[in-house]
Amino acid sequence: MSNRDPDNTLPYVVDRNWSARSARISRVAGHAICFGPFRLLPLQRLLLKGDEQVRLGSRAFDILVALTERPGQLISKNELMARVWPGIFVVPANLTVHVTALRRALEDGVNGNRFVVNVPGRGYCFTATVTAECAESADILKQRTDVVRIRDQLMDCDEVA
Repeated sequence: MSNRDPDNTLPYVVDRNWSARSARISRVAGHAICFGPFRLLPLQRLLLKGDEQVRLGSRAFDILVALTERPGQLISKNELMARVWPGIFVVPANLTVHVTALRRALEDGVNGNRFVVNVPGRGYCFTATVTAECAESADILKQRTDVVRIRDQLMDCDEVA
């Protein structure tokens, strides 16, 4: 499988250093990454708004993690595609679809909130201020999230019965 598109115009280059840095950040990320009203828990693969879980597809989640690891920096479309779809050829439209889903989940553009900015033809930039929450707070948050998840599963079971 080629690392190029059919017209050989968009070479995909996997930045192995970025992947290594991201892996280090993710290991340290027993903490929550906080921005706006959201908390991102990369290891638990959770996005929370307050105490409520935000439903987000796996690709959109991976894009969010990549963007929050480098806030304020332009990340090229090729870098994001290589990160989210490693070793797989995808057209840029796939990235656009998942960024749109991410923006919808974050309510990007609502009430003046901007999180993800597109730089046409170049890539995306996460513009919100990002802070890390300590591991203890993240553990407490995870426990609360587990309770919410169990409650939601029980409610789903009640609807089926």
